[in-house]
Parts: sequence; C-alpha cells; structure tokens
Amino acid sequence: MKNLILTIGLFTTLLTSNVSFSQQKRTPASFGRAEYVEVEKNVKLHVTDLGEGQPLVLIHGWPLSDAMYEYQYAYFLEKGYRVIGITLRGFGLSDKPAGKYNYDVFADDIKVVLDQLKIENATIGGFSMGGATVIHYVAKYKAAHVSKMALFGAAAPIWTKRADFNYGFWTKEDVNGLISLNNTNRPQLLANFGTIFPANETSVSAGQGAWLGTIQAQASPYAMAEGLKTLRDSDLREDLTKITIPTLILHGKLDKICSYELAEQMNKGLKNSKLVPFEKSGHALFIEELDKFNTELLNFIK
Repeated sequence: MKNLILTIGLFTTLLTSNVSFSQQKRTPASFGRAEYVEVEKNVKLHVTDLGEGQPLVLIHGWPLSDAMYEYQYAYFLEKGYRVIGITLRGFGLSDKPAGKYNYDVFADDIKVVLDQLKIENATIGGFSMGGATVIHYVAKYKAAHVSKMALFGAAAPIWTKRADFNYGFWTKEDVNGLISLNNTNRPQLLANFGTIFPANETSVSAGQGAWLGTIQAQASPYAMAEGLKTLRDSDLREDLTKITIPTLILHGKLDKICSYELAEQMNKGLKNSKLVPFEKSGHALFIEELDKFNTELLNFIK
C-alpha cells in the first residue's frame, strides 16, 4: 500500500512538472524568416537569408542554385551584411513547375521575393544566366529595392551570335545541340560544361567540381532545356539603355562559356559601369579567384 502511494505521488509530480515545462515560452532561436517564399500559386522559391545589415541579393546561374554562393555568404556575414540568395524556379531546392522559364518570369519572381522581404537599398548581383536575369529585373522594375547592380560572368547582353552581334562563342545552332543533349544524355551535357567551366584543369579542384556537380544535378531537366532556350533567344541590349544605377562587372578573361567580349559590350552599354577583369579565371571566377571576387564586390558595396 505504501509503495502504491509513493508511485502515485511520483507520477503526479512528473505530470505536474511536464505541464509546467510545456507551458514555458521558448525564446526563438531563429530570425523568423521563411526559407521558402511563394511567388505564385503552387510555386515556392528557396531563399537563403542570413545575417543582418545592408542587404546583398545574389542570383545564381544555369543550372546551379543559390548554394553556389556558399563562400560569399560566409565572407559577407563576417563583414556585417545580410545576404539573400534566391534560387530561381526549376533549380536547386525551389519548386519546378511546368510553364514558362524566361527573364520576364524570373524578374517577376525576384520582385515578389524582395517585396515580401521588404528589402531596400540592396546590391543585387547575378552570375551567368543570373546576371542576365538581374539586368532584366533592374530594367523592368526600374531598380526597385536595389541601388547597385553587380554582374559576374554574365550571359548578356546576348549569349548567341547574331548578324548585328558577332560576339561570344555560341550560335543558335550550337545551343539547339545543347538542348538536344540535355534531352537525351543530361549527364554528358553537365560533364561537357564541367570541362569548360574553369580556366584550366587545376583552377578548380576536384572537390569543388564535385560540389558544383551536386548542385547542378538538383535542376529540373525541363527547366534546364527552357533556360537554354531563353539564353539562345534573348536580347537585352535595350535593357542596358534603361539602367543608370552603379554597376560592377566582374568577368574572367579566360571564360569559355561567356566570352570576355560580352563583358566589354555590357561595359559599353551600361552608362554607369566599371569592368574588372579576372586574369586567371574562366567562368568559375567566384571560386577561381575567390579572394579577389569577394574583395572587389565588398569595395563596390561600400
């Protein structure tokens, strides 16, 4: 009988303490920012949103995701900035709906994200296809939410040669071949791009190449094909004439994907731009010359 009373007493004590513990209010450990932002019905984008301070918004290239900026996030967090990486629809951890994948859609999505996050006075930067996307965003929305623009190995103003634009490496027929390979042997397409991504065989380590490969593999094959069509067909020369905010252009002199000639054309077309060549870099300038990349971008933001 005595043991029964002791057991009941112990159970009551535990029950009371559990209720008391459950009623305690927890102090939030996070900033309360959503990792996914809905840009339209049934379409959510993955957003990396870290730190506090002046915002730096980063847009990735084809077929990567915001994860490509891992070493920019670490650097700018230490410098006291808020870093925001937006993964475009169809790539990385973002939703991958059927539908349109063009610079209009990408720009509209970015606008929704920056609206919802209430971002002001940001520097917005974009790599490769992301650079072209950023150009279109700033032109279309008259630099809403941003005061500076940065372009990294940007696939602009036109990625494919035209009768009146004989710059770069790619013809429309070349890109049609890339689309066909994407639809029949995507691993080979990624391997081919991996070969020409760096300046040379040693400028990107095997580990870095594998890391980038895991990011690329997350992309939707459909989005990759549609993205190639956008790269093939888009002409952003008129957009350049609409942009007046300060612009930094970082571009590898040894880039085999987006020719340095494209950087020179952007520099000519953007009234308030500065071009910084990366002598030792190919397309992977954000890791090939990491220290220079981060320092140049920091000095520009300051």
